[in-house]
Amino acid sequence: MAELHDLTALEQAAAIRSGELSPVELTEHYLARIDRLDDTLGAFLTRTPDLARKQAAEAESAAAAARREGRELPPLHGIPVPVKDLNNVAGVRCTLGSRTLTERVPTVDDHVVGKLRQAGTILLGKTNTPEFGLSCHTENDVTSPARTPWDLTRSAGGSSGGAGAAVAGGLAPLAHASDGGGSVRIPASACGLYGIKPSRGRVSTGPLHDITGMSSSGPLARTVADAATLLDLLAGPMPGDPYTAPALPPGETFADYARRDPGRLRVGVLTAPPIPGIEVHPDCHAAVAETVALLSELGHETEEASLPADESTREAVTRVWAIIAGRSPVPPGSEDLLLPLTRYLRECAAEVSGTDFAAALFAFRMLGQTIADDLMPPDTGYDVLLSPTLATPPLPVGGLRNDADPAAEFASLLAFTPFTTVYNATGQPSVSVPLHWNAEGLPIGVMLTGRYGADAMLVSLSAQLEQARPWAGRRPDVW
Repeated sequence: MAELHDLTALEQAAAIRSGELSPVELTEHYLARIDRLDDTLGAFLTRTPDLARKQAAEAESAAAAARREGRELPPLHGIPVPVKDLNNVAGVRCTLGSRTLTERVPTVDDHVVGKLRQAGTILLGKTNTPEFGLSCHTENDVTSPARTPWDLTRSAGGSSGGAGAAVAGGLAPLAHASDGGGSVRIPASACGLYGIKPSRGRVSTGPLHDITGMSSSGPLARTVADAATLLDLLAGPMPGDPYTAPALPPGETFADYARRDPGRLRVGVLTAPPIPGIEVHPDCHAAVAETVALLSELGHETEEASLPADESTREAVTRVWAIIAGRSPVPPGSEDLLLPLTRYLRECAAEVSGTDFAAALFAFRMLGQTIADDLMPPDTGYDVLLSPTLATPPLPVGGLRNDADPAAEFASLLAFTPFTTVYNATGQPSVSVPLHWNAEGLPIGVMLTGRYGADAMLVSLSAQLEQARPWAGRRPDVW
């Protein structure tokens, strides 16, 4: 018989609405799995069993009242959704993955957390993240590394590696994640999951906004429909937001688009990284080629495309990432507790002038304009860009971290993720789809990117690919 964690989040939610399943029973099931498996997977930085049980009891009471009164419940009412430890939950420790903040307890929810509370979801805990989210592996000095459940010697990626390990390992049905340079899509690829980086402004980054416009919260899930439903809960403008993505038509949801045919699309295929000197692993090329064949079978038009490989992209990313590190909330006198990579980037930040920072952001805006004008103009351009998500399969734990030479570590991070950061710079919606596993049984994601604001189209295309080549039934041994 299927166990509770075999069900999708939407199947669990339907059972809660009907009274067949209690949020309390579901929460206890996941808490038991966390107790048994998390020391191996490294998914959580902070566990919140007491809060989870309290929220589950409240959700059960609300579900019972809704059944008596014939009222609808939010679509993920009673479903556990862990939150990444870069986001504040009032009353819950938030370390940002740093030894400098292990006692930090915020008093105010981030906007996305408030939306999850209003939706009746359950907080199992805060998921693992690298220090201040600065790297694409999840290896900090606060807890053990996040590992992909497909091979426990390998990294779950980052910076939402804990969220990826939790969902792929069956410790949560889906998870909140965030993406400032690929941090939803990287663990989606490494963990065999579906992940969405929404358009800039689709999901609020407040109340402590990302000044660069690079970052957005998004869902990690086993199915497109689950991810689309979580995106519905997270999306929508909040007071003070500096960006707002185009809204869906009135009454429509991203979950609706997971049930719609995307129509015939024109797909540009990018296999060469936009950063010079980076090689792409044959397994990642194979994943793209397999996806091109599937897209053609489904009636889409595919064509080789290219972005100019430009050293200025690497330079701009380095400067902006240094400024992000420089603005991290490090308590005075605790610099010696920081990881070498963080210290290195903060030292780099001191060398970035205001003019340099403005020039880097301008380079990002011009990159977005180039893609819009040359590759994706309305009516005549590509509707979708397809590329590898990563340049290699999942790497061994420790394969990217280099405390002895943090400059070399940062260069290796860019070489691992040369495709993802482009769309943080441009603000376009981008997803990683788990269509391919290599001969070693490791998941290899492919990335689909749309025009700014075209998140719904990507959901429809992803759902079409999922229907043609279902992946949710593939489960790692720890499952």
